[in-house]
Amino acid sequence: MADALFTSIREGERWFIHQFGKGETFDATSRLIHLWDKEVLLLYMNGLVDGDVLTTLLTEMQYRNELFKRGTSEDTDHAMMEYFPYHALEIVENEDQLAKFILSGLAVFIMRDGFTFSLDVRSYPGRQPEEPDTEKVIRGSRDGFTENILTNTTLIRRRLRTTDLRFEMHETSVKGKTDIVVAFLKGAVNEEHLHFVRERLDQLKTDGLTMTDKSLEEFLFKQGFHPMPFVRYTERADICAAHLLEGHIAIIVDTSPSVILVPVTLFHHLQHAEEYRQAPLIGTFIRAVRFIGTSFSLVMLPFWYLLSTEKQFVPSAIKYIGPNEWGDVPLFVQLLLADVGIEILRMAAIHTPTPLSTAMGLVAAIVIGQVAIDVGLFSSEVVLYVAVSAILTFAIPSFELSITTKVFRVFLLVLTALFGAPGFFIGLAITFYYLASLKPMNVPYLWPFTPFFPKAMLRVLIRFPMTVDDPRPFITKSPNRDRMS
Repeated sequence: MADALFTSIREGERWFIHQFGKGETFDATSRLIHLWDKEVLLLYMNGLVDGDVLTTLLTEMQYRNELFKRGTSEDTDHAMMEYFPYHALEIVENEDQLAKFILSGLAVFIMRDGFTFSLDVRSYPGRQPEEPDTEKVIRGSRDGFTENILTNTTLIRRRLRTTDLRFEMHETSVKGKTDIVVAFLKGAVNEEHLHFVRERLDQLKTDGLTMTDKSLEEFLFKQGFHPMPFVRYTERADICAAHLLEGHIAIIVDTSPSVILVPVTLFHHLQHAEEYRQAPLIGTFIRAVRFIGTSFSLVMLPFWYLLSTEKQFVPSAIKYIGPNEWGDVPLFVQLLLADVGIEILRMAAIHTPTPLSTAMGLVAAIVIGQVAIDVGLFSSEVVLYVAVSAILTFAIPSFELSITTKVFRVFLLVLTALFGAPGFFIGLAITFYYLASLKPMNVPYLWPFTPFFPKAMLRVLIRFPMTVDDPRPFITKSPNRDRMS
């Protein structure tokens, strides 16, 4: 046959043994079966296929259709695929595609004359959609992305029932063969941004993306040692759908419950779904509190240290600022140890079994903190301000941004300790200059603050009602910014 992949079943069987060995891996399965009185080689990965569905289909295909009893061998080979009682079948065109299909969980049939087709009966192990722990809301949907790429695309499709929604499948890595889906809304997405993502995916050469979306971020943006997150991660389907409507691009990596959203700015990392689940005024209030908390989490510790050590800058009305007793440990060392200690406690809580994490947190917060004050290692004011600063950091919705904020906070604290007031303000200037210089995907990271767009900045600060005309953000460079048409 013209479209036969192999010359015979035996050649297909030899290819399978060459690829997976003979008895070297227990889950690589090959079976000689008979369908329609014809010998067929069935290839699949045990554990990745739905055994019940495959058994049912094979049982139904045991009875040969009367239309093909008088046909030639070639006719019946094609007819078997055409009359197979299943919707997801595809002709296998080359050996690379054959290997990919088997490793992806498809069942492959090789006919007597080498005609080969696949049957999509994948059944990956995984969990059901549930609300993400990192993006909880009081009111809202409780389903979130899972490690199954098909489930994730379905959750988005359920929310955007439009023919303009596109899911482009890409395959990256040499050995891992990781499936990546690029999702966008046709007519809303900018073609330059789409070309950037496609080009970077095509250039990606690695043996595997074991860390999935995070590894992909570093390859897409050549991140290097930049501390700032260049993409936004979300595990909520409603947030992903909302960004697609704005003209953003979503990148879904198989085996990852997080979806990458691009392009984004700093202010995208400070948004939360809860703001849009409340009344506009309440959403604006929540957003304002979050912005203020984020700013204080960055500057409160170094600024308090500055006022504590430079009493000439402290107005008489707030002379109480600063420790009453300095102790033997330098104040800078106390702040540094306490801030790093809080981070160690956070990591310990993550790695501690859930039944013990609450008890461990209470012991660390009450016993260790109080003993440290009693023995003179820390002053009570240091523990207070470090704890408040940590709480403010936890209020940042983006985990990546919260960690980055801690890094910049330590940077400001070190400069303030070394150079006093000039060091503090120079540190702020360096931080601002660094953020303003970032342009991932040629999008200013501090937009709309720098460059300044008054109307857009107003929408960042205020959560306007849904009924107010809200054009697509300028940074997405959408060819159609009007969302009301």
